[in-house]
Amino acid sequence: MLTHALPLPDWQDPEADLPGRIILAGGCFWCVEGVYRELAGVQSAVSGYTGGRREEADYRSVCSGATNHAEAVELRYDPEKLQFGEILQVFFGVAHDPTQRNRQGNDIGRQYRSAIFFLNDAQADMIRAYIAQLEKGECFAQPIVTELEPLQEFYPAEAYHQDYARRNPGQPYICAVAQPKIHALAAMFPEYRRKA
Repeated sequence: MLTHALPLPDWQDPEADLPGRIILAGGCFWCVEGVYRELAGVQSAVSGYTGGRREEADYRSVCSGATNHAEAVELRYDPEKLQFGEILQVFFGVAHDPTQRNRQGNDIGRQYRSAIFFLNDAQADMIRAYIAQLEKGECFAQPIVTELEPLQEFYPAEAYHQDYARRNPGQPYICAVAQPKIHALAAMFPEYRRKA
């Protein structure tokens, strides 16, 4: 995990914010969702699956590693309060490690890949430019391996996965993996958090 906040993207395209929606995959969806639920301007954060077939969009199938789905989070946000560049800054800086291919820590498999499923060309261009900016600035010791894919379909996960980190604060995985990311968000980006 980084010890300092990453910079914002050098440039932002207002068109990237027009959907007010983006799909992020960065390991276990409980953790990614838990981080983004803390941000002011996030209207909803839904855990789910994307990248594979509809008939395989269930937890058991995805966890088997036999589908092409990634555990992902659909964010809907208010661009007046939160911009796409800030979402990217948190994704690369706090929500996950973008240098791990097809895994996050002990969660191993393509379902845990680092990926962003974009909704328009402006989002794709901003993501590519930001990755290039971070690599030029040598922000990470290893290359960024985040995949970019156009969104085909997003399938919400089962109800018990939604808002899991907040509802299960004592669960060992949440204590060990999700909560440190939420604490890092508070330390690095206090201005982005919801007011109590």
